[in-house]
Amino acid sequence: MMNTRTVPGAQAIGRAAHLLRLVTAAGTEGAQTADLARRADLSRSTAHRLLSALRAEGLVDQDERSARWMPGPELYLMGTVAAARYDITTLARDIVRSLAVKTEESAFLSVRRADETVCLLREEGAFPIRSFVLSEGVRFPLGVASAGLAILSFLPEADVDAYLERRPDLDESWGASHGLAPLRTRLAETRDRGYAVNPGLIVEGSWGVGAAVFNRAGYPEWALSLTGVEFRFGPDRLAGLGRTLLAHAHQLSTRIAAAGR
Repeated sequence: MMNTRTVPGAQAIGRAAHLLRLVTAAGTEGAQTADLARRADLSRSTAHRLLSALRAEGLVDQDERSARWMPGPELYLMGTVAAARYDITTLARDIVRSLAVKTEESAFLSVRRADETVCLLREEGAFPIRSFVLSEGVRFPLGVASAGLAILSFLPEADVDAYLERRPDLDESWGASHGLAPLRTRLAETRDRGYAVNPGLIVEGSWGVGAAVFNRAGYPEWALSLTGVEFRFGPDRLAGLGRTLLAHAHQLSTRIAAAGR
């Protein structure tokens, strides 16, 4: 990865891009300046200055009543152009829906973006008790949620090592279970099993399973996942959920390869 400190002006661009991601992740509810500044590790004045510059370019907008920052119209226009190259939601939507119908759990499609996964699609299952840890636009570091654990598990070993060297602080942000040793154990278990299991490590009682989806070169770029309450993911049912998840992930990988992605 390029060290942005060696590129003039790159630090400001990096900070603005980080804020833009945070605003996008907040979705339609938006986020307050103070919250964005805290999450971006910036002073409130710096965050407000950068957000105002982004607003002048139409990349973010600010609600006049709540003062919350939200994605702007120019971002939408850029996204529609980029979607032609990067968006697979059209290919995946019916598969995510099928996964939700067959398992009765909430089903998701996530994409890898650098060192994170971003949720692209959510489809509710019929079971009335649901987990709301994940929704469209929510980001997690690789190796944390089940989608990111599945993707990280099937990256080349050198890529996994490089990522873990860049993120030695995962346990500080996400708990001791995300330390190097337990994370490597879960990566090995995921490779052996074929799918990832998150046994309530983000929110107690909220379980998830994830399976990697591969591009035509055999590289994991996306993941399908399921989330639900703990008692729905017991040993007797978990294996069946995993098989269903893997079958849908294989179907999507095949479809993506046929589309030349």
